Amino acid sequence: MALAAKLQLRQAQSLVMTPQLMQSIRLLQFTQVELERFIDEEIERNPLLERAELQDAAPGEAEPGAEATPAAASDGDWFDNETEWTSEAISQKLDTSLENLFPDDPGTRERLGPDLAAQWKSTSGSGSGGASEGFDMEDMAAAAVTLRDHVGEQIAFAFIDPAARLIAAELADALDEIGYLRAELVEIAERLGTDEATVAGVLATCRTFDPAGIFARDLAECLSLQLAARNRLDPAMQALVANLDLLARRDFQALKRICGVDEEDLLDMLADIKALDPRPGLAFSSGVSDAIVADVEVRPASDGSWAVELNPDTLPRVLVDQVYFAHVSSHARNQAEKDFLSECLQSANWLTRSLDQRAKTILKVTSEIVRQQDAFLVHGVRHLKPLNLKAVADAIGMHESTVSRATANKYMLTPRGVFELRYFFTTAIAASGGGDAHSSAAVRDRIKQMIDEEPASDVLSDDIIVDLLKDDGIDIARRTVAKYREGMNIPSSVQRRREKKAIAKAAR
Repeated sequence: MALAAKLQLRQAQSLVMTPQLMQSIRLLQFTQVELERFIDEEIERNPLLERAELQDAAPGEAEPGAEATPAAASDGDWFDNETEWTSEAISQKLDTSLENLFPDDPGTRERLGPDLAAQWKSTSGSGSGGASEGFDMEDMAAAAVTLRDHVGEQIAFAFIDPAARLIAAELADALDEIGYLRAELVEIAERLGTDEATVAGVLATCRTFDPAGIFARDLAECLSLQLAARNRLDPAMQALVANLDLLARRDFQALKRICGVDEEDLLDMLADIKALDPRPGLAFSSGVSDAIVADVEVRPASDGSWAVELNPDTLPRVLVDQVYFAHVSSHARNQAEKDFLSECLQSANWLTRSLDQRAKTILKVTSEIVRQQDAFLVHGVRHLKPLNLKAVADAIGMHESTVSRATANKYMLTPRGVFELRYFFTTAIAASGGGDAHSSAAVRDRIKQMIDEEPASDVLSDDIIVDLLKDDGIDIARRTVAKYREGMNIPSSVQRRREKKAIAKAAR
């Protein structure tokens, strides 16, 4: 058969991801901050988009009690720029307004008159332009003192030699946010053209600065500096600090032998260690914890169910300025300008539809989660049911990937607190009797409660916990119990037994 090039026409169906569809998918998984940033960029790029600001009342709509305010009180001459705001003019305006507000109550007018005049003078300032000047709290609040600033003040008093000050400043620049020195003395000496012994001498002085423990290179040095400042760094304490790995394992027998102390002295030393700060520099950290703003709010409804609502503070309000589009398009000079305006209008309409669809999808997914986890909202974490993305997707008729994007980095405010939507998706642990499966989060909570309530004379091993859980109808493996325990930073039964026995003896 001869080979030849030829043209063939075929019809086929395929799923094509358009740019707008891809952008709509991105919007769904955006956090609130990312969404606000994206909308700001779109508003800057598209002249037909604008934010819709919430008004306390619509124009022309009367506020409660507004009938008591006459029209004369809202005359534009209050804000007339040509008015010369002398003391006599202000007093006359206040008297006129008070007469309109309280025509039959001269006592109230006499009582409020001086107060209003004083408030006007305090807010307006001197001259007619003072009232328009805003008040900025940043002009009054002092800037936060950083760790570098705090150390710099102490360097200025601790060193007279300019060379020593330069070395100390270089050491201070090498401090991390928790106050540890993250640089080698050899490198600093080479960079400054001096010897390592000189840098070490300056470092020894810097280690006496406040707060105690800064300029340490590791945890042991940090604790040693703080103990030395408290005059508690004796040979026994030095041996304890040098063996922090044994302390982490709660190997008290080995620590007593190494430190040469009895059990009572060792417990006193442990109390001193617990009173120290392993991260002294964090006291000057300028980082501010951002409060989580819930995307969805869940409240009990009057009929005994749950009312699921989107948080209005997290919903972006974007409008398409049709009036501006009609005005500008009528003055378009060529086809290129008309095409640009049409593209802007199409993009703006798409964005508003995508935002509306995003809100509806999040509300639909969240409502199904609330329906599935009703027992958790009523009784707590012990009644959290195992749930996966596929179960929610099948219930609401959406794809599993859509549910995954809708729940990513979203938060729900419930009567039991604020939870990430992913918190409600947990793996299932089979029931030993063939009943309903248990949520892994509920099992972890039960393990933690067992360990918290165990006495010092009967510490529960992982095998015993497995048996107790099986008696409660939970079929779980020992390695799973160990994984959950380690994930909650709970030591092993051997370490817990040592610590609890030592605490019990000290209490006696």
